[in-house]
Amino acid sequence: MSAPRAASASKARRPDDSPFDFNLDAAQPPRELKPFVFQWKDRRWTMQHLEELDVWGLVEAAEGGDVAAMTGAFRLALGPKDWEEFHASRFPQWRFKALFRAYRQHCGINIDGTPVDGREDI
Repeated sequence: MSAPRAASASKARRPDDSPFDFNLDAAQPPRELKPFVFQWKDRRWTMQHLEELDVWGLVEAAEGGDVAAMTGAFRLALGPKDWEEFHASRFPQWRFKALFRAYRQHCGINIDGTPVDGREDI
């Protein structure tokens, strides 16, 4: 039996005018990603929009379950300096839930991670 025929060089290579399928460098967010600002302990705190956060940090935090995912999102959104100060204070769970709810609403995300408006960005 003969060996399978290899694809011709012209079919295996991309044409010179099409060097890639998708230019991630040119991608833009689907909407404006405004920071979330909240008041607590007589101070203004600013969190990056959820969709601006490093996905790898979010994935690592999510491996610990729902509470770890929420905490990880806060840690990333506040940044190292503000997280340290924020985390050093007593913080009741009911405040944690209220803050996360307001943050999700600001970012347009339902509790299950789907967009509030029903559009799928992916």
